[in-house]
Amino acid sequence: MREIGLSTHNIHQCAGFDFSEQEIQTTVNNGGLLSMEIELSLRCNFNCVYCYVPKHSDIDDELSPDEIRQAIRQAKGLGAKRIIILGGEPTIYPYILDMIRFIRQQGLEAEMFTNGSGITPDFAKSLFNEKVRVVLKLNTLDKGLQDKLAGKSGASKIMKDAFSNLKQAGYPSENAFLAVSTIICKQNLEELPMLWQWLRDRDIVPYFEIITPQGNARINNWLEVSPMELKGLFTKLAIIDSSRYGISWEPQPPLVGHKCMRHQFSCLITSKGDVMPCVGVSISIGNIRKQRLAEIIKTSEVLKNLRNYRHTIKGRCRTCVKADNCYGCRGAAYQLTGDYLASDPMCWENIAT
Repeated sequence: MREIGLSTHNIHQCAGFDFSEQEIQTTVNNGGLLSMEIELSLRCNFNCVYCYVPKHSDIDDELSPDEIRQAIRQAKGLGAKRIIILGGEPTIYPYILDMIRFIRQQGLEAEMFTNGSGITPDFAKSLFNEKVRVVLKLNTLDKGLQDKLAGKSGASKIMKDAFSNLKQAGYPSENAFLAVSTIICKQNLEELPMLWQWLRDRDIVPYFEIITPQGNARINNWLEVSPMELKGLFTKLAIIDSSRYGISWEPQPPLVGHKCMRHQFSCLITSKGDVMPCVGVSISIGNIRKQRLAEIIKTSEVLKNLRNYRHTIKGRCRTCVKADNCYGCRGAAYQLTGDYLASDPMCWENIAT
């Protein structure tokens, strides 16, 4: 039985989490980073019904390319090894290739989450040449449902074409990591075991996650899946991985196949320079236009509490048998309770009798 660890087929890698326990502990002790997520811009050509970004977002006064480069340099100075590019939609950002090349010139890995809009054959080749780790968004193989979830007619075809262009360029392969980011919702719940196998059989890493209840997802409650339904799906996918692919993992939210403890070694910089623990814990702990990233990371009480979670977490998450290496989804806790240290209300362990 192959345990999920540092394999290239590890879902943990998809979100930039393939770091050793020693690396993570050293980073915690030093107040550093191993990865950093950054929004280049909130501009997007989709209108996903579950997006964490509010529908009418302000896109004025976003970071300039020079400010983004400076943030990346500062992250590298704190020990970061990977920059995770978010949006909006990165492929429609006018300087995306310049930013990717800058990241790679700094000796850092680049990972990009994308809906596939700008992945032409030539752009796919550029991504391959720069060894960019690509995470393509895809929630279903049903064309009509995909378009509905993306809030855009023709979204399914855009994603299909992106897949084709990436495959032609050499993805997935040993040096060309390809994953699929999929949200779990009521409408795709029954399809997900099949989609999981469809991706595994093509050497594409499936990155399935519970929707964080914020932004558009808060007003589209028809997407909601109950904690016990989530438990059933996670358990089913664990059995599939174990029986078909020899991959063993314990079901726990919010990521299928592994835990999310990004706050130990990562942070998010928004398109306006605010530094946050992650997209879900949307608390600004500083702004890179006013402070250096090192000062923000090392002096933030919020990050200190998250990195010292074993002593600060509350409720059933604190007493859970998995508490040594799990604290549920801090984003869900914050968005639903207003307390980023509260127990995760979406975890089935917290509602079990």
